[in-house]
Amino acid sequence: MHIQASLSFTSDVVVLQVKHWDLFLAPYKQAVEELKVKLKGMRSQFEMDSSHSPIEFVTGRVKPIASILDKANQKGIPLDKLESEMQDIAGVRMMCQFVDDIKRVVELLRQRNDFEIVEERDYISHKKASGYRSYHVVICYPVQTIKGEKKILAEIQIRTLAMNFWATVEHSLNYKYKGQFPEDIQMRLQRAAEAAFRLDEEMSLIRGEIQDAQAFFTRKREKQQKQDN
Repeated sequence: MHIQASLSFTSDVVVLQVKHWDLFLAPYKQAVEELKVKLKGMRSQFEMDSSHSPIEFVTGRVKPIASILDKANQKGIPLDKLESEMQDIAGVRMMCQFVDDIKRVVELLRQRNDFEIVEERDYISHKKASGYRSYHVVICYPVQTIKGEKKILAEIQIRTLAMNFWATVEHSLNYKYKGQFPEDIQMRLQRAAEAAFRLDEEMSLIRGEIQDAQAFFTRKREKQQKQDN
């Protein structure tokens, strides 16, 4: 199917295309919801163990149809190759407080047996030219459907809160400028990326103090809740 076929304006074809996309995206939506539950469960286990959780929170999304078509056009991916060539239709993000937490999370993912890791991309040690930093893990995830098991590709991004703030801003600006940043904006973004990374480095240096303070406030909150009850 040619990409432009999805842009027909006749009502019958539009209905057909919507149905097609709903069927195509259904397993990706299921995968995102299942992965969010499983990865949030990892955080809960750390909390029950009264130990520091390397996972701050987890979010997920299925790439919008328009974004899928845009990326397919940019990368030259035919629609009948989306399942095998587009790795981030299903995407999950895991946020961490500290850079070292990212390494811990990656190790935990490598130990799991409910999906297969097919690729890892370290944009922290090897940042992109734009300044983007994150750790990407591409997995093959088995979705159970009424027609049997279906394996799909999904991407898990692990990053600190500072990295995520920068990436969110950069994504919005990229959408506004369609990837063609004015030179001054590009320079400021690169400086901001370095500032965010320096913030992560400074937070890592006082990690112990931060965790002690967080544990103190947690104990204080729990004590207050017991008194209130």
